[in-house]
Amino acid sequence: MGEGTTTRRRRRSPAEAEREILEAAESFLRRRPLRELTIDEVMAETSLSRPAFYVYFRDRHDLVLRLIGELGAELFEMADKWLEGTGDPRGNLRAAVEGVVAAYARHGPVLRALADAAGNDPQVEAAYRGLAERFIDATADHIRQETRTGLITGLNAKRTAAALVWMNERYLSTCLGHDPRVRPRDVADTLYNVWLRTLYLDAPS
Repeated sequence: MGEGTTTRRRRRSPAEAEREILEAAESFLRRRPLRELTIDEVMAETSLSRPAFYVYFRDRHDLVLRLIGELGAELFEMADKWLEGTGDPRGNLRAAVEGVVAAYARHGPVLRALADAAGNDPQVEAAYRGLAERFIDATADHIRQETRTGLITGLNAKRTAAALVWMNERYLSTCLGHDPRVRPRDVADTLYNVWLRTLYLDAPS
């Protein structure tokens, strides 16, 4: 081939192509609200053709719901350090809080954009609220488990879990969802102390 010949697009695996589209959507949401997101806008940020979008996603909503699912999985991976941890519950809690804060430090503007959009889009609201409810249920189950072992006393598991999870969501979104952002270490210290004092204040060391 001589100079000036158009270079072929590099062939990507399906997983690579799908990842590129998801990352383009996240990049868009760091700068602009969800209501402005279109397939054309997303694909313009990739090296793929527009028709390639429909190989991996049904429509714009499918893309957004997949993005919520991916971000939720990352947050759950961090939270599981406490939810599924063994040994010192306070140490596990600290590790989980720091992990969740680190995930918000990476994705905060995107998570805030999704939270803001939930008020106007029933599908996004259902997915976003569903993610929060999963965290509430998992937290409530863990509180019940540690109540049975005597580590936690005197708390209504479901109500306490709902208060803590929604407090986390709002505080993280406020501190890390837009600039200027609060230092992640300070965010983690604050949340850890709230959870610690709520759950383990009366627990034996």
